[in-house]
Amino acid sequence: MFDVDREAITDGPVGRVLVLLAAPLVAQNLVYVANALVDTFWLGRVSEDAVAAVGLSLPVQSFLGAAVVVAAVGTQILVAQRVGDGDDSGARRVAVNGALVALAVTGAIAVPVVVYAEDLVRLLGADPALAGTTATYLAIVVAVLPLGAVGDTVENCFTAYGDTRAVLQVSVAGVLANLVAAPVLIFGVGPVPALGVAGAALGTVVAGVVGLVHVTAYAAGIGRDTFRLTRDAFAVDRAAVREVVAVGAPLGGQRGVSELVRVLVVGLVALAGGAAGVAAYTVGARVATLAVVPALGVQQAAQSMIGQNLGAAAPRRARRTTTVGTGMVVVGFLALGAAQFLFAGAIADLLAPDLTATGRDLAVTYLRILGASYWALGGTYTLLAGFNGASRTRTSFVADLVKYWAIRFPIAVAAVPATATFGAFGVAVAPGLGWGVEAVFWAVAASNVVGFLGLGAYFAYTTRRGMFANAADRANGGDGAGGAAEVADDD
Repeated sequence: MFDVDREAITDGPVGRVLVLLAAPLVAQNLVYVANALVDTFWLGRVSEDAVAAVGLSLPVQSFLGAAVVVAAVGTQILVAQRVGDGDDSGARRVAVNGALVALAVTGAIAVPVVVYAEDLVRLLGADPALAGTTATYLAIVVAVLPLGAVGDTVENCFTAYGDTRAVLQVSVAGVLANLVAAPVLIFGVGPVPALGVAGAALGTVVAGVVGLVHVTAYAAGIGRDTFRLTRDAFAVDRAAVREVVAVGAPLGGQRGVSELVRVLVVGLVALAGGAAGVAAYTVGARVATLAVVPALGVQQAAQSMIGQNLGAAAPRRARRTTTVGTGMVVVGFLALGAAQFLFAGAIADLLAPDLTATGRDLAVTYLRILGASYWALGGTYTLLAGFNGASRTRTSFVADLVKYWAIRFPIAVAAVPATATFGAFGVAVAPGLGWGVEAVFWAVAASNVVGFLGLGAYFAYTTRRGMFANAADRANGGDGAGGAAEVADDD
């Protein structure tokens, strides 16, 4: 039903093709987020402290995920461009070397984090009662980060080829494994002891290993024939490594910039709101992660479409893919935000029924504030797809630098009590205004809206100056084909 051939990606109706490509990715990301929500769902039935412990580790995990982005998304963009240009052997070579980049970069990061997990959590400003449990969860999950990074990179190659169903099937296999493993390991069944938070982490590890085995089998030609790694592709290509890093590094920087702020913001939440504030922030963050799934799916699909169309010298179609995708997401997210605003209480009760009265009130408040900014949050993803697909990944880095460091963090500091000084990771700032943890919630929403409006204005400016035509020229060896296509392509 969702099969899309290469000709449709470069010649078919933009909106329809984008939906067909994005649908399995949206489903895949829903499955991925459901995998993450499994922890919150079961631990919410253990205690508020258990939810808070995992919540403290999430920003650190996401920050480390910046290293994964370098290889995974950089590889996807370059593979898509080579596929659009008909260079399958070059696409496979980039895939293999992108996986090597993923393994090397994440391996270098994972080892020290596992060894010093508790010290890292204490630097975050965690309550001593939560530090040990949080460190245990973090160390277990990060220990398998390199394997997950390789799996993500290979999955993104299937996306680049337009085979988004393969990615969905891999994720379904992983989440089914976690659905079984998590409750067994958290609460204990038969000879398996109750491991609590550590059990939740081990369930996540099981899901990751199952997914990696599945996608590796597909890449070996078992069950799929769209993207297959042949023996001749397994050779170190320094030029391919450099290209993957050059395209992916700004995206990794973008992720790192945003996630470092999230790490610091969790410290602010812990200082201003205690365990109740952290638990509420965790519920909101989990739900927001689920909410952005459609936008993330459209972004991934659009990046592949844009890359292939630029490789096929169709820059105007690449531009239209960006604008159509952004319009679809903004409209859909207005409705999604309204629904979250209306049912915020029910959502909080479903995810964490054992929250204290204070924690529940804060969770409802955060869910409503987040819902009001969803349209901007979703639209940002698809606008960035246009820049990323055109290999303008530095724009993504600068956009998030402004959004998180110039807007979100300064407003969030207002949450700090006027008599306290924030010092997570040794970063000291002046005492805040004592506005309470709600100031953090408003900081998130404000940065979403301002960031989208600013990025939209810059997108309009760069497209008028021929961003996509220039990118098509580069993808085709600078032979001027992109500029000619910009005049001829009337899609």
